[in-house]
Amino acid sequence: MDENADVRKKSPKINSISWGHMDVDGIGKGKDFKLYPGGASEWDWNVSNTKHTPGIQLMDVEELIRHESEYIVLSKGMKNQLEISKEVREHLENVKGSSSIKEYYIKTTEEAVEIYNKLANGNKRVGALIHSTC
Repeated sequence: MDENADVRKKSPKINSISWGHMDVDGIGKGKDFKLYPGGASEWDWNVSNTKHTPGIQLMDVEELIRHESEYIVLSKGMKNQLEISKEVREHLENVKGSSSIKEYYIKTTEEAVEIYNKLANGNKRVGALIHSTC
C-alpha cells in the first residue's frame, strides 16, 4: 500500500473554533466546513438548501460518504439550533454497520469538534459538517 495515499486521505484537524470562525489545518479559515478524508471545503448552505429547520440535508451527508468517510460527525450548532432532517437521520441509521459507515454522531458544535478531532487524530476516516454559530 502506498503510504502517500494514506497521508492524502487524512481528515484535516480543526485547529480552533469560536462563534462564526473556524481554522482548519492545511485548509484555512471560514465559518462552516465540510470535512472529510483528504480535505475540506466551506459549507455553503445555499447549495443544498439547508436551513435551521428542517436542518442538515442528505445531499451534504452523501458528499461525506462519497469521500469515503467511515465515521460521520454532524454539528447542531453552538446553541443546538441546527436540526438534522428526518431523511438524514433515517439514512444514517439504515447504513450504519451495513455499509462503510461504522458510526455517526450528532452533537452540539463543541462536542462535535472534540469527537471529530479525536477520530481524525486516531487516523480514522472521519467526515463532518461543522456549523460555527447558532
